[in-house]
Amino acid sequence: MSNPIRLYMSMSLDGYIAGPDDRPGQEMGRNGGRLFNWLDDRESGGPSGQVYREALATGAVISGRRTFELAGRWQGDHHDGVPIFVLTHQVDDGDVPPGHARFVTDVEDCARKARAAAGDRPVLVHGAGAAQALLRAGQLDELEITLVQVLLGDGRRLFDHLGGAPVELELVRLLENRDATHLRYRVRRPDEAA
Repeated sequence: MSNPIRLYMSMSLDGYIAGPDDRPGQEMGRNGGRLFNWLDDRESGGPSGQVYREALATGAVISGRRTFELAGRWQGDHHDGVPIFVLTHQVDDGDVPPGHARFVTDVEDCARKARAAAGDRPVLVHGAGAAQALLRAGQLDELEITLVQVLLGDGRRLFDHLGGAPVELELVRLLENRDATHLRYRVRRPDEAA
């Protein structure tokens, strides 16, 4: 797959991507910052550094609206000026996102635009809502899950609202580090043989 749409997400062992009460000023929720301790090793030549560099080598970003807002709209630049496609249910008149960001209301249109904008590079996905919408539409190709060695006990889960049939995954890479395990899964399409 030359140009996958790939979710990058840090997650606790009990499935949380943010602690409880995530909001502006407490974007990762209570104790949710613990999910990103692995970033302390991002400058290293180890697995965490590799995953971090790969995320920043993507050619476009798809974000859910909630994630986009909690991140302060990234001031219009997630990384290196790549286009940011914000998947949202509606766009209010006069609400123009900053910089390289634009709102998109249709999941398939969002995926198509992001792939085209990314060229031959992968597309980075942020946010549980965006990931779930892309999965339901058959547009999410890979999941890069950084599994952090902690039980948060409460907060926002990554896969609470998928519904429908099970989504089959194939483990294509496992990188272990002191603070986290990086797991890359390929989403198996329903028409693929088991």
